[in-house]
Amino acid sequence: MNLTFLRKFSATLLLSVAVVASAQKLPTKQEAAARAEKILTQMTLEEKVAYIGGDRDFYIRAIPRLNVPEIKMSDGPLGTRNDGNSTAYPAGIALAASWDIKLAHEMGAALGSDSRARGVNILLGPGLNIYRAPMCGRNFEYFGEDPYLASRMAVADVQGIQSMGVIATAKHYAANNQEWDRNRVSSDVDERTLREIYLPSFEYAVKEGHAGAIMDSYNLVNGVHSTQNTFLNIDVARKDWNFTGIIMSDWEATYDGVAAANGGLDLEMPSGKFMSPTTLLAAVKDGSVKESVIDEKVRRILRTSIEFGFFDRPQKTATPWNDPASRAVALKVAQEGFVLLKNQGGVLPLDRTKFKNIALIGPNAGIPATGGGGSSKIDPFSAVSPVDAVKNLVGDSAKIAYYPGLQLISDVFKTTSFTTTADGDTHGLVTEFFNNKDLTGPPALTRTDEHIAFNWSGGPYAPNGQQENFSARFTGYYTPAADGTYTFAVSGDDGFRLFVDDKPVIEQWVYQGETIVTKALDLKAGQHYKLRLEYFQGGGGAALGFGVTDGKSSALTDAVNAATNADLVILCVGFDDKSEGEGADRTFALPQPQYELIKQVEAANKNTVMVLTAGGNVDMVPFIDNTPALLHVWYPGQEGATAMAQVLFGDINPSGKLPASFERRWEDNATYNSYYDPDKTLHVKYTEGIFVGYRHFDKDNVKPMFPFGYGLSYTTFQYGGLKIGAPSADSTVPVTFTVKNTGKRAGAEIAEVYVGEKNPKVPRPVKELKGFARVELKPGESRSITVNLDRRAFSWYDANSHQWTADTGNYDILIGSSSAKIELTGNVALR
Repeated sequence: MNLTFLRKFSATLLLSVAVVASAQKLPTKQEAAARAEKILTQMTLEEKVAYIGGDRDFYIRAIPRLNVPEIKMSDGPLGTRNDGNSTAYPAGIALAASWDIKLAHEMGAALGSDSRARGVNILLGPGLNIYRAPMCGRNFEYFGEDPYLASRMAVADVQGIQSMGVIATAKHYAANNQEWDRNRVSSDVDERTLREIYLPSFEYAVKEGHAGAIMDSYNLVNGVHSTQNTFLNIDVARKDWNFTGIIMSDWEATYDGVAAANGGLDLEMPSGKFMSPTTLLAAVKDGSVKESVIDEKVRRILRTSIEFGFFDRPQKTATPWNDPASRAVALKVAQEGFVLLKNQGGVLPLDRTKFKNIALIGPNAGIPATGGGGSSKIDPFSAVSPVDAVKNLVGDSAKIAYYPGLQLISDVFKTTSFTTTADGDTHGLVTEFFNNKDLTGPPALTRTDEHIAFNWSGGPYAPNGQQENFSARFTGYYTPAADGTYTFAVSGDDGFRLFVDDKPVIEQWVYQGETIVTKALDLKAGQHYKLRLEYFQGGGGAALGFGVTDGKSSALTDAVNAATNADLVILCVGFDDKSEGEGADRTFALPQPQYELIKQVEAANKNTVMVLTAGGNVDMVPFIDNTPALLHVWYPGQEGATAMAQVLFGDINPSGKLPASFERRWEDNATYNSYYDPDKTLHVKYTEGIFVGYRHFDKDNVKPMFPFGYGLSYTTFQYGGLKIGAPSADSTVPVTFTVKNTGKRAGAEIAEVYVGEKNPKVPRPVKELKGFARVELKPGESRSITVNLDRRAFSWYDANSHQWTADTGNYDILIGSSSAKIELTGNVALR
């Protein structure tokens, strides 16, 4: 479909939907409050208690006798997931990389439109947690490391969703910065750090975006679960931010019904398991929970639903599910969100008439890696792979072929040969199932499994058809055919551990989403290695895979041969929805076999362009010096491969900039000594405080691989004409400057405005992002930009006085094309 037509169609159709949404006269806050109160007075205590527990997984229950409709929810934030196929949008971090506030509103509106087409009232997004370290399994859903950038994207996204008559849900509140053991781990953060780094995106989503809902996270904050955290839910959200909407739990993130009821939770999802009639009716009777507390929860849910018009109209619209307007927005976000990290010698853009033999190589070259794993993963109506996207763009002018280059891990699981005894002929491992999570007592079922490649969801798979809370032990032997280094790989949801010759080799005994862990061992030919694999399932999904490989497959040889004979190699590496996603953290390193693939392919063909799929940074040290061009595409949604081809071949000029600092080594990250709970206490101490990301790199004078705010273009820009106005009565400071396109093609530049206090009374970052502007310029065109810095731009949070403080004194104003490349400097004095 023609790109210009798509854009015009998108704008026209979204506008028409917005007009329809706004045509309905919504109740005023006063009217909604009065209607909610009238309903509340007619409800029995039993009805009220039942109402604050979810129904049928994704609903707030109806009360037919009072004409209270059911309220439907859907997973987000990258598409409306629950009802089958839908538009798959790029990851939140890709949207943040666009630094395009208007586009964030467009994507929010498209999400709202998709939701209305399916009759969805509440969309579970956007995700607003801060990128603290690159391994967090859900970083890709979020808006990066900087609270100001995240806040601006959050407000626009929320306003876009809600402009379509759908409640947006700010999640996961709060400090959910790792997926590792997320149900039990406590994020221990001082109040200043919370207020300055981890809460602003939620704060502005509420204050400016007027989000209708907040979702509490799984983790504890300072030793108290978020769902029962009075400080977060009542003191901060309700009292400080005046939040009047719904505070709901994440799914199965409630742990104590009475504590949650008193701690500010309004709605337990997906059901009233803890805030149940059994628990709360007794609690009201004995006085441990006041009936007025229950009333206020019901009142908020009713009032918010009425305010959004849910009581007065059908929520479902006639908008097509497979909406061309949504597709156009998904494409635009991908085009603007890709970040060109390296372009040595101007390798890019590629000349499509120059190449006659193009090889697309790598595990992500032949698949549409649209999104990471977990509840944000969308099954799109259509999506193309990178190889097909290049074929679609280049046409018949070149031979284009795909080579995976690696043996797929799923194939390793399905083909590894085990024996039940050291010298026996019986193939497989002896499997023992237990009716508990602890491998205790006699096994309920014993059998032999030839291969360990299970995905047990959707049917009975354990003893007596037990589908949750069981464990299994697999024993047997592996005998290598030759000396060499072998990789042992285990993938599981939830916990697993592997012993080789009774020695622990892999340990991942935690509640988690599906995660792959590998370990390389040197083995001797013909030696029988004793294996013991243990597994437990503690709720939700259930999957287990186990295999051993020497890494020697024809796939690598074929790929290297293809690279040798090609005019051009497009090497697609990174993670996918199986190796990065909700429920577990990933590794900083790429899956290890990819490094050997990269090394051999780049040695075979110097004309290699790399495309990286990941939710953030990866260990680039092994390959970056030999890689002439590197394009980071994050998780690019259903139109991502099309956008990738357009950027590589120059139809689109890349304009994205990093929303997170990319460290050279994991050891360079501020959280290196604290991220993994070194004391094994399930308390992650945020010892770096406010010095996250570029704040840390500036403070400790560490040079990252690629700095925050960095991204290359196919054109060049020049900055000048800085003027800083005097502070107004309310301390607003206007900052004006010009940006000029000095190159030969049109492009977009993102100008970043940083503020730093010269002689702070308390430790403060060298500089902090407090404004930015995205400007599109034709060759030779220049434009004046004005960014107004309000008092908050100069403030720090005083935890003693519990207020934002802007000290008198001198402040640096720095205009940068990245956090490391400051183009203009000035200063201003606050009196």
